[in-house]
Amino acid sequence: MSIQKAAIDLGIITNNLQPMLKFYSKQLGLAVESVIDMPGGGVMHRFWAGESIIKVIETDPKPDLESAPGGIRGATGYRYWTLHISDLKEMVASLKAAGVEIVVPVKEIRPGITIAIVTDPDGNWVELLENTEI
Repeated sequence: MSIQKAAIDLGIITNNLQPMLKFYSKQLGLAVESVIDMPGGGVMHRFWAGESIIKVIETDPKPDLESAPGGIRGATGYRYWTLHISDLKEMVASLKAAGVEIVVPVKEIRPGITIAIVTDPDGNWVELLENTEI
C-alpha cells in the first residue's frame, strides 16, 4: 500500500443531524470543508480537523440500527477517536459550559500528555489530547 495523504478521514453516520452539526462546527469549532450529496441519498457534511476530514453523514433512507453505547469498554470496534489540541483546559471548559457531556475530565495520563474525553450528541467519544512536549 502506498498512502497518498498524511491524515485520515473519518465517517460518522447519524440520524441526529442538526445536533451533530452544532457539536462539530460550533462547539468543537471545526471548519466546514464542503457539503455534498451522497450517492443513493443523503448528505455529507465535511469538517477539517488538521489535515483530516470528519464526515458527518445523514443517509436517506436512515439506518435502522444504532451502534452500541458505552465508549471504550462498551463494545468492540471503533469506540473513540483523538484530536490533538493545544488548548485542552479552555476547550473542555467551553464544551462543559455548552452542555456537552465530559466523559473523562482533564487528567494527565503520563508526563506531558493530558487528555479529556467528551461525547457528541450521538454518544460517540472524542478524546482531546494535549502534548506539552511539542
